[in-house]
Amino acid sequence: MKIAVVGGGPGGLYFAALMKQLDPAHDITIWERDAADVTFGFGVVFSDETLGGIENADPEFADTMARRFARWTDIDIHYRGESHTVGGQGFAAMSRKELLGLLQQRCLDLGVVVRFSTPAPDAELLRGSYDLVVGADGVNSSIRQSFEDVFGPKLDRRHNKYMWLGTDLVFEAFQFFIKDTPWGTMQVHGYPYSDTGSTFIVEMHEDVWRRAGFDTGEEFAPGRSDERAVERIRDLFAEELAGHEVFANNSKWLSFTTVRNERWSHGNLVLVGDAAHTAHFSIGSGTKLAMEDSLALAACLHEHADVQTALKAYEAERRPVVESTQRAAQASLEWFENIGMYSVQEPTRFCFNLLTRSRRITYDNLRTRDSEFADRVDAAFASSQGLPGKAPAMFQPFRLGELELKNRVIVSPMDMYSAVDGVPGDFHLVHLGSKAMGGAGLVMTEMVCVSPEGRITPGCTGLWNDEQRDSWERIVSFVHERSTARIGLQIGHSGRKGSTRLMWEGMDEPLPDGNWETVGPSALPYGSGSPVPRSLGREEMDRITAEFVATAERGAAAGFDLVELHCAHGYLLSSFLSPISNQRTDEYGGSLENRLRYPLEVFDAVRAVWPAARPMIVRISATDWAPDGNTEHDAVEIARAFVAHGANAIDVSTGQVTAQERPAFGRSYQTPFADRIRHEVPGAAVIAVGAIASYDDVNSILLAGRADLCAIGRTHLYDPHWTLHAAAEQDHRVEWPVQFRAGSRKPPSARTDAIRPRLSLLRADAPDRDVHLRWTPRARWSGIEKQRALSGE
Repeated sequence: MKIAVVGGGPGGLYFAALMKQLDPAHDITIWERDAADVTFGFGVVFSDETLGGIENADPEFADTMARRFARWTDIDIHYRGESHTVGGQGFAAMSRKELLGLLQQRCLDLGVVVRFSTPAPDAELLRGSYDLVVGADGVNSSIRQSFEDVFGPKLDRRHNKYMWLGTDLVFEAFQFFIKDTPWGTMQVHGYPYSDTGSTFIVEMHEDVWRRAGFDTGEEFAPGRSDERAVERIRDLFAEELAGHEVFANNSKWLSFTTVRNERWSHGNLVLVGDAAHTAHFSIGSGTKLAMEDSLALAACLHEHADVQTALKAYEAERRPVVESTQRAAQASLEWFENIGMYSVQEPTRFCFNLLTRSRRITYDNLRTRDSEFADRVDAAFASSQGLPGKAPAMFQPFRLGELELKNRVIVSPMDMYSAVDGVPGDFHLVHLGSKAMGGAGLVMTEMVCVSPEGRITPGCTGLWNDEQRDSWERIVSFVHERSTARIGLQIGHSGRKGSTRLMWEGMDEPLPDGNWETVGPSALPYGSGSPVPRSLGREEMDRITAEFVATAERGAAAGFDLVELHCAHGYLLSSFLSPISNQRTDEYGGSLENRLRYPLEVFDAVRAVWPAARPMIVRISATDWAPDGNTEHDAVEIARAFVAHGANAIDVSTGQVTAQERPAFGRSYQTPFADRIRHEVPGAAVIAVGAIASYDDVNSILLAGRADLCAIGRTHLYDPHWTLHAAAEQDHRVEWPVQFRAGSRKPPSARTDAIRPRLSLLRADAPDRDVHLRWTPRARWSGIEKQRALSGE
């Protein structure tokens, strides 16, 4: 093949070297606009998976790299005058300049033509002259820009400012220096890359950067460092540098840009590395991702004779891994953007919060790596909560108002669409009764509707008459008599999302017949096929408020321990809160204060009749996941308003307000919204919900201080006794229903033996077993990364 590579960074150089090794007949030319000795930054970090792939593909080059690595196993966190060390991590880093030199020499030895200080020819010209064109030209890729309409780039410029520096202080471990200053929190990410130097990245929020006066730096020419800022950093971090020097290398203030592309290839043109995607430096390096791309691309081209087939295979293999990495990186960079929120946390809890920020590292991971540190985290949590003993965080009791919960697990409200005329039946008794006997501290009903017209579907439950009340009382009595769980009532009105089919018949689709009129704050349909609701007038709003009150009174009479007002997911009260669905021009529309007015009126009316000793909570959608909708900043103010009116807790969900939403799904993806509310709105408990699938996730969320309680839905559908089983898995004794007590001991598991042969396929020793594998240059690392991506990590 005749191959053109635009960009002579690690990704482009490594790809060229790999292709030449696979077939010396390949004719490969690299264009690099800078000179051979020009680079930025200092050290680059590699993971074990990446190093395994390099070793498998090119043992000679891997050995050359290994001789230059700085390796360490600890992370040191310096915060509020204390230093905490966490072991068992495992890192390797080397000088970026040295890596480039090695790759350049490798390419020259293999016969790759490298044209330094030479801009690449026009992309269209290259496409016509070469069999393959690789765009490895970084964040500001000219190749990507030439075909923007095809690649569909999305560039997200973030809010922090950072500067990449070096120091002659050789750290013994990865260092996080968290520094409180008169202008706000600043942080340093530091790590050794050789026996003579370390990387020293200074980062802070743009607001802190401005307050500190860094935005008044002198003008400096391209390729030169911001010396004024560097000198100021020397002074600010003199204590951390301990008398050592800090160096610049084309160092200037930058704002990280997250790059995503809808497509990575176009005909015979393909993007790799930062041109295709970026992930924040706080979870790794762009060099690592670029070299992993090169491994995968070279392998796919070697396996497929047709270029376009190979490029499709490359993207299919790499995209899930990259997107998983980007999700973790997004969580990490947002954590550092909001680091000032955590400045009040006790140091041990802060350290745990920092280490688990990306949601890839969890409590169990850390316990495996450093059990002593995990013990300190447990002790700090118990101390902060005034709790005795060493119970896992999820099994520590919690007081919600005057209601005592035995643990911090909630069975989340889940619509079952199985009622007749709003009456809950035996199905609901079994459904909720089994979850209560399964060990959760609180079991929530589905949204119980305040009127026939307030139902989502004909199968929704209600509490608008005494027959429904009596049936609910039967369920509540069972929970109280047969378990130690508490049971909560969620009440709501469907609004413009009503009169639809049962979920399994077509979610959010209108009924084919028997429809009822829907209502909302404005005459705007939920989706393209939804009916247009009638805009509510003042008299009708008063009538619906009275229906909420009557429902709450019946709920109290039925014996529910708690009531939750449903102000989320685009139902009536939620639709008043969102500017997407509320476009009124009266006192109930416009500003957030006005949009809050009616939901708060309903809250106050329900609180007035709900027994004072029983808590009242509110579920909100913390973001609409849509342009011009509510954001996390609005969510803070919405939560603040409900807390001021007496809400005992805020149940933090997201979305489902508009059919045009674009949620950023992922592991515990809604938890950051709960985290923000918990730290910015004092006075109420916070409940996290959404893709929390394991007890390890629950413990990690609670220990980091991101929420006080966790609501879990689908996992309880899979295993009604999930909480009891979680206790057994953690060797923690809890009270089982007497009828089930014989099964309370964890049985011997065959799972480890069953999974071992499959795991062996991902190990280097697999060829020594009776297993036939067709190894490729990417097999050792991509198999592990794929498993992580598929498991949601």
